[in-house]
Amino acid sequence: MSDENKAREEICRLARSLFGRGLTNGSSGNISVRIEGGFLVTPTGASFGSLDPAQLTRLGSDFAYMDGDKPTKELPLHTAFYDTRGANTGAVVHLHSTHSVAVSMLPEIDTDCVFEPLTAYSVMRLGKVKLLPYFRPGDPAMGGAVRGLAGKRSAVLLANHGPVVAAKDLQAAVYAAEELEEVARLTLLTRNLHALPLSKDAVIDLRRHFEIEWE
Repeated sequence: MSDENKAREEICRLARSLFGRGLTNGSSGNISVRIEGGFLVTPTGASFGSLDPAQLTRLGSDFAYMDGDKPTKELPLHTAFYDTRGANTGAVVHLHSTHSVAVSMLPEIDTDCVFEPLTAYSVMRLGKVKLLPYFRPGDPAMGGAVRGLAGKRSAVLLANHGPVVAAKDLQAAVYAAEELEEVARLTLLTRNLHALPLSKDAVIDLRRHFEIEWE
């Protein structure tokens, strides 16, 4: 099996897992993966629960359409991460996960750092998560907002919409998306309970030990 075919199978396998656990629903959410000579992207209007490897969209290295179904309308989100983070990004995952969307609507959220450092893994896999404003689904301005971060964030939360995460490969991006939903759930569960996040020293230790971006 070629590397491209393996990537196609992996996208569909992990998408089904995300769909089966309720981390995205209907035809929402999208995934992209860097492959030799370009990218694979999930099609527009496709359900994560029933993706067909043969129908994934293939784009060239310049993101020009090559073959497959029509790509997700939120492609600008993906291209913005690849362009601004370069070789650090091998995959991008965008979900409409429930707890993450709920947190994005809380009035007290710090837009520069959405989540308190509640767990070590939320720090390790996400760094600081930026809250971006609401955009109409498919609005190219979403990509512009990501570009405005100049590659300094690997995870963002779109207000009233959902999370977008970038990572070195698809497995890491899925893990990060799952971690973002988990810390969102913990945020809601502990809201107004005066929960104690990790100490500043603990966060500094994690950042140094795991070389975590934190700008």
